Amino acid sequence: MHLLDLSLPDPAENLACDEALLDFFEARGGTGILRFWEPEEYFVVVGYANHVQTEVDVPACDAAGIPIFRRCSGGGTVLQGPGCLNYSLVLNIDETRPLHSITSANKFIMEQNRAAIETCSSRHEEALSSSEKSQRLVTSSPTVEILGHTDLSLVTRHSSLVTSLKFSGNAQRRKKHFLLFHGTFLLNFDLQLVEKYLRMPSKEPDYRQGRSHKKFLTNLNLPPSDVKKAVRETWSASGTMEVVPRDAITLLARDKYVTKEWNFKF
Repeated sequence: MHLLDLSLPDPAENLACDEALLDFFEARGGTGILRFWEPEEYFVVVGYANHVQTEVDVPACDAAGIPIFRRCSGGGTVLQGPGCLNYSLVLNIDETRPLHSITSANKFIMEQNRAAIETCSSRHEEALSSSEKSQRLVTSSPTVEILGHTDLSLVTRHSSLVTSLKFSGNAQRRKKHFLLFHGTFLLNFDLQLVEKYLRMPSKEPDYRQGRSHKKFLTNLNLPPSDVKKAVRETWSASGTMEVVPRDAITLLARDKYVTKEWNFKF
């Protein structure tokens, strides 16, 4: 699988890049790609079918100069910014593999990513000092679990009390031969801003139990380089992508991802 660590300077270009990569492999075929990117500024991204006014506090965003974009895949609305690590997978849909349907692809890909974060967390634990490890034992180390449809959460069980905090949301878009599966890992993000610019979601998983963004989300507090390494190893991504569809990215950003017609279509 190809590897592309490419953070573009503009949010619209970063969103356009994912769609351009999907179109590129759909047209040419290949082994697929794993991409990483990290935003330098704050912006909102709504899912394809989301209604902006329902999901986003538009006046608050306007007052703070926070732009609003729409992605090509489903899922819910997120606030992006420094402290987020985004990944994108473009994978071949083979009827003999577990990617042949939306449900099976969700299950397979999420388990791979869960295992990657578990590996990364374990490595981090091993690197802790003795006193830090003792403190972790007292407070109970959380487990990495798949909850909802495509959420990754840190789950802590203490007696009958179970606490689940989400650190990753994901979404999927499918074409005939390839699919795009992408998401965000919250590593060191200012979670208070989420409550400031996003409304409570119109749809939420049962395990959220009506909790506010502040009480529902958490950071992994892991270095981006460590997370990238674990995810890269899990997906056996090593070969560098030599041809990047930059012209397609530019055109998609200009003609689609910066337009009000696209971003505020619902």
